[in-house]
Amino acid sequence: MTLLLTVLSSLLWWVLYSSIFALFFALIAWPVLRWAERGNVVFNRVYLACLAWNLVGMLLIVGVAAFEGHLHPPYGALLRSGLLRWTLVLDMLIGSLLLWRLIPRVDARRIRPGSACMAVAMIMAISFGVVTSLV
Repeated sequence: MTLLLTVLSSLLWWVLYSSIFALFFALIAWPVLRWAERGNVVFNRVYLACLAWNLVGMLLIVGVAAFEGHLHPPYGALLRSGLLRWTLVLDMLIGSLLLWRLIPRVDARRIRPGSACMAVAMIMAISFGVVTSLV
């Protein structure tokens, strides 16, 4: 019973943290996509794409942290890990793909892949700045 409650609690926290980060990521991506596309994009689809990206990204990063044994602070060694860097590159590719495939413009056309890459780059740049200032 304890194992079941632990797994259920972990799943709830995973979804909760993913949705919180997805909101922050969507608030960054939405203006970038509006600027890059020179038109309006649908915010709830930006949030959906960011949520899917965060759910996958958190699994990847926690998997690397568990594999390397850096689940507890300090995280400096994890940030210097080569495996984490390759995982973050994979995470950015997944994010670009999800943003490109899931976000339409108001005229129901899909955003350009370059706009999705620009939004992911802005999100990751701001995220790296925040994470490195906290560590």
